[in-house]
Amino acid sequence: MPVVATKEYVGVSRDTVANFNGKQLVYASWDQHLLFAAPFLMCVPPEMTFRELVNGPLTALTQPDPDAAQIDWVQVQWLKSNQHWMPNFDASLADNGIGHKDQIRFRTPGLNSLLLKD
Repeated sequence: MPVVATKEYVGVSRDTVANFNGKQLVYASWDQHLLFAAPFLMCVPPEMTFRELVNGPLTALTQPDPDAAQIDWVQVQWLKSNQHWMPNFDASLADNGIGHKDQIRFRTPGLNSLLLKD
């Protein structure tokens, strides 16, 4: 059944950074750990240090995976915008170039207990 608009439709984005009271959305995904079907979504302040992000929400969110306790966060391989990247753990998310709705990915070579093996 066709839809006929009675006036011009103007879409208003509701997930702009202005609507998060000083915080921003940051996505993170753990490559090759398919226990997690989608990236983690965290609502965090841009002033938070990368170390606080890792030691707080990111560590908590990865806990269900059997490899989580073995993660050496200093040895993790990081990607931002699909490029290898080395974060400054003591700098803020903003200073690390992580903005609203950005996604970071991380890899933990050797920690793939849930990966199917032939």
